[in-house]
Amino acid sequence: MEDYDTTPVPENNAAEPETPVSPPLQPRDELAEQKKQYEDLNDRYLRLAADFDNYRKRTARDHEDMVHHANERLAVDILEVADNLERALKSDDIHLRTGVEQIHQLLCGILARHGITPIDALKKSFDPGEHDAVAHIPSNEAEGTVVDVVSPGYRMYKKVIRYAKVAVSKGKNSHDEAPVEKS
Repeated sequence: MEDYDTTPVPENNAAEPETPVSPPLQPRDELAEQKKQYEDLNDRYLRLAADFDNYRKRTARDHEDMVHHANERLAVDILEVADNLERALKSDDIHLRTGVEQIHQLLCGILARHGITPIDALKKSFDPGEHDAVAHIPSNEAEGTVVDVVSPGYRMYKKVIRYAKVAVSKGKNSHDEAPVEKS
């Protein structure tokens, strides 16, 4: 018996150009490549998480420092008031009132520099966003008008930090407006 060549013969005898084909990745090579990619991504993730945690801690520390320094500036300014109060207490009674008035002006200036301003309440309409009514009293003012400030309120910039304690008018006395009956 003769051996026959069973290799298929191309129909046209033109030689086909061979394209270099990389050998398919073996399962082990593919797995190793995926493990390497995973380790790279995991490393990037861990670094990013650590960077974010450091950023968060640094931001919190910076915020705390900023608050402490703001309080420090206020404290230094208030110490000036304390010094002047001590001097006023050592002075004679004749100059005491003048000294206290000057200290009050100094304190108001310090508060204003730090954005703290008093709430103007007297003769204004009662506003629960700024005022705390501690009494309702009869007066000649219209009902709901602030007629007395028991304790002033303050704002720090636009935020109310202490409500003004006020007495609010009930309106005119009821016996003043009662119609007189004729007989």
